[in-house]
Parts: sequence; structure tokens; C-alpha cells
Amino acid sequence: MTETGRVRPSPRSRRAARIDEPVDLRSDTVTMPTPSMRKAMAAAEVADDVLDRDPTMRRLEERIAGMLGAADALWTPTGSMANVIALMSHLGRGEAFLAPQGAHVLDFELGTAAWLAGGMPRPLPHDAGPGKVSATAVRRAATSDGSYASLRPALLCLENTHNAAGGTVVAPEEHASVAAAARAARLAVHLDGARLWNASVALGVPPAALTVGADTVSVCLSKGLGAPVGSIVAGSADFTEQARRLRKMLGGGVRQGGILAAAGLVALDAVDRLAEDHARASTLAAGLRERGWRVREPQTNIVLVDVADLPGTIAQFTESGVLAGAIGGKLRLMTHRDVDDRHIRTALERIGEVSPASTSPFAGPGGDAARARPAADRPR
Repeated sequence: MTETGRVRPSPRSRRAARIDEPVDLRSDTVTMPTPSMRKAMAAAEVADDVLDRDPTMRRLEERIAGMLGAADALWTPTGSMANVIALMSHLGRGEAFLAPQGAHVLDFELGTAAWLAGGMPRPLPHDAGPGKVSATAVRRAATSDGSYASLRPALLCLENTHNAAGGTVVAPEEHASVAAAARAARLAVHLDGARLWNASVALGVPPAALTVGADTVSVCLSKGLGAPVGSIVAGSADFTEQARRLRKMLGGGVRQGGILAAAGLVALDAVDRLAEDHARASTLAAGLRERGWRVREPQTNIVLVDVADLPGTIAQFTESGVLAGAIGGKLRLMTHRDVDDRHIRTALERIGEVSPASTSPFAGPGGDAARARPAADRPR
């Protein structure tokens, strides 16, 4: 006998479609190593990198140098170390460096640019769009009055994508114009490309198209690419020779580092997958807008939400089973490899319609929400 009518899914299929754990959208750094990464790590060819150079780590460095259009590259444990190594190389005591307002090197690296690299930070307003500065602004900021007592800029730090601005991307022609202005003003250029891979995928251009004119570039493997540990700082052969000494000075010399680098090599094979994160971020943003939330359209995998009570909203999300972060006074949600379409649908169901308290005008800089930023307002 054949049963007619609607067929209900089995208990097993219902369980498979259901997500019981919290949906973690705090950052793309929460991803777990894939089975292929773990397998590569277990089988990695290794040696003492401090004494002899680890062969797997060297393969990773050479591969990324080629992708970035650089002569050489050096593995570091963290992106913050990669950035401070570059700044220590470029800056002398009593020199200033320029960076877009809200840049990671300004606000989220515990002052190491000044403390360890000896540089005085000069934030530049986003006069060319969110996260972007213009060539005119760089030329103006690089101008000195000629007095021996004046603070003279020596370096421009750029960021692509710009985290605090919501993962905004800088196109090749925009980057090249600003870098050229800096070099004409006799400034070195460092590019913090922690999520340069995201910019590359979003724009449909190779990473090297986004590094033109930069003296040094840092990229991260443990964010969107999902490796458990590691960043790379790239530049000239002379720079990386000096950078290796600076890494040792900072405690970043490792022994059999190929175990970590092996996961990075696997991660590089999946750069194109970042397009899925971008698409899901767009879906998430659209769903939030439908529910009354004030959301910017994301360019990559970062969704920023304007709310009146930031700590309260994050607590509300957490209670409903959605883990969120904060940056620049805004609530931040980030898609990543371990979040699929089911997680996005579940997150939207749990978040629901905006509450009356969240529809109050955003307090903005200096307001109550800005003064009451939670502990989640942290880097990357």
C-alpha cells in the first residue's frame, strides 16, 4: 500500500538540519583546522627553522612571496608581529607614520607601533570612502614645515580590507595612486593585508595587483583562510633578512615550524572559497535589514550593525544563541568557513525583529554606546 500526502522528514533528517549550538559570528578566526590541514601537519617535513630553515615553512614563504609579487617573505606567528616587524624596519625614533583612522596598527596592537617601533601615529580621516584615504590627504599629511623640531612622517600604513570600516576593499588603482603619492613624498609604504585574500576575491584580481608600490606587505593565514596559526610579512630580500633578526628579537623564532606552515599551504588552495563567505555576509545583511536592523551592505565577510545599546545587544544576541563581536562602536558579525547557509538561516531566526530599544538613534562618537563598549570590541 502506498501512502499519499505530505511525507514528513525522519527524526534523523530533522536532527541533521537543526543547529543546537550557538552560531559563532564573532570573527573568522574561530575556524577549526580541516581534516586535510591536520593530515598535512602530521606528515610535514620539518627542521629547526632557527638553525637551518624549516623546508615546509620555506615553501610557504616562497609561495606567498610569489603571490604578492615580492622578492621574499617570512613566516610569523601572528599578524601583529608581522606588522610590528615591518614598522620596526621602516621607522626611526622621533618619526611619525600615517594610517587610515581605525587601522589595526593604530587601535588594536596595544601601541607596539610606538612602544617597540618608536613611531608616532598620525591617523588620517577616511576622505576617499570608508577605510580609504586619498593621495591628496597623504601628500598634505606628509608635508613638513622644515623646522628641525617638527615631527616628520616616514611611513604610510594602509589596510586592505579595512576591518573597522566593515571589511571595505581598496581597488588596485586606488591603492596604486595613494602608494605613489607616499613614495613621491619619500615615505615608505607598508600594507596590512590581513584580509588581502578577501579583497582579491571580492575584486576578482590577483593579490599582487593590490600590493603595487608597497615596500612591505603582511597577510594572515588564520582568518578567512582558516589555518590555525600564522601570518607572513613580505618585501625585499634585504628586508626579510632584517625581519628574521627582528622576529627572533620579538620571540618569534620557532623550531619545527613546518608543522604549522603545512596548514598554511593547504589553506592557500582554498582562497577562492572566500567568495562563499562574502555571499553569506550579504545574505545575512539583507535578512537583518528585513527585520528592521540598521545594516551596511558588506563588501566582503564583515557585517556591521548600528545599535543604540551595544553591550546590551551583544548580550541579547548571546542569550538567543548568536555570538557577535564589536568594533568601532558597532556590532560586528563575520562569516567564515565554519558557517554555512543553515547557520545563517538559524542566526536570523534567533535574532528576529529589532527590539524597540535597538531602534533608538545611534549614540555615535562620544555617546553612551561609544562610552560603554564591551570587552568584545577587540581586534580582528
